[in-house]
Amino acid sequence: MVPFAGYDMPVQYTDGIIKEHLHTRAKAGLFDVSHMGQLIVEGPHAASELETLMPADIQGLALLHSTYSLLTNTQGGVEDDLIVTRLSDERFMLVVNAGCKMADLAIIQAGCAQSVVTMHDERALLALQGPHARDVLVRLAPDVGALTFMSGHETVLADTPCFVTCSGYTGEDGFEISVPNTQAQAVAELLLAEPEVEAIGLGARDSLRLEAGLCLYGHELSADISPVEAGLRWAIASVRRPGGEREGGYPGAAIIAGQMAGGVSRVRVGLRVEGKRPVREGQVVLDAQGEPVGIVTSGGFGPSVAAPVAMAFVTPECRSIDSALNVDVRGTSIGVRVVPLPMVPPGYHRG
Repeated sequence: MVPFAGYDMPVQYTDGIIKEHLHTRAKAGLFDVSHMGQLIVEGPHAASELETLMPADIQGLALLHSTYSLLTNTQGGVEDDLIVTRLSDERFMLVVNAGCKMADLAIIQAGCAQSVVTMHDERALLALQGPHARDVLVRLAPDVGALTFMSGHETVLADTPCFVTCSGYTGEDGFEISVPNTQAQAVAELLLAEPEVEAIGLGARDSLRLEAGLCLYGHELSADISPVEAGLRWAIASVRRPGGEREGGYPGAAIIAGQMAGGVSRVRVGLRVEGKRPVREGQVVLDAQGEPVGIVTSGGFGPSVAAPVAMAFVTPECRSIDSALNVDVRGTSIGVRVVPLPMVPPGYHRG
């Protein structure tokens, strides 16, 4: 157990990170992600007000569907990334990162002054992830079987009303389950009683998302990193882009539009390390001549690919797949190659 964003969190359980990681890729892992913030924004102006804070198509979001988005700032950077789900015409659920949630709450309350914004600290959040996650959950709640990636549904688990979304941060098919705090243990024990499910800690959660090429706030995203630099231009909805029906209107829109049109000086790439020595966040990426061309943002062992892997920001000239680069690890030059992201095939259930 370690302190994390004001909570005590499990890095690993008895099997260890590698076994937990591989179990999730092969069967189903249960993650306690109750440290994440769950916000509700409601009112007749909620959709339009949320669009002043992020580049998503909130007004066009279908009922009980979700979208990934970003709270941007006036410099075109990212204050946080989040998931928005439309619960009704005028009610939205936002799931935000633990370390940012109080700052996010202030940003959203200020930007949604005509709406009611509440933090639902009385609810826990569990994530069931892996290729067998759907079999497990349908066995317990058959009505969730029709859910596809980024859609949600109210159901009952352990005699408890829960809101389930088909989502997660491992690259696998899976679900996030919002449940009252008082019933979180009962729901977790119900899921862990299924033969395919094991408890998984923060260590494997990080290695799974790294292989899946998913950004982690504070690493691949920050107030100084733009969505375009992070390779997330797909998160800028078409209706919010230049020429779109509701173009711009969110913080930093002009800067981000300029980057989409004119390019950026750094781009996010995946790296496969040659050899067994991992590279770590903050280490400098070098070109063949030994000149600095970037920096590692996340690194560690990738159990599914059986090798150390990383993500980094590099100059655009170094982004080509299979480009040979190096990382300075305490004065030793470690060879790396640029690889496609994600590093493992995604398992999202799109129907």
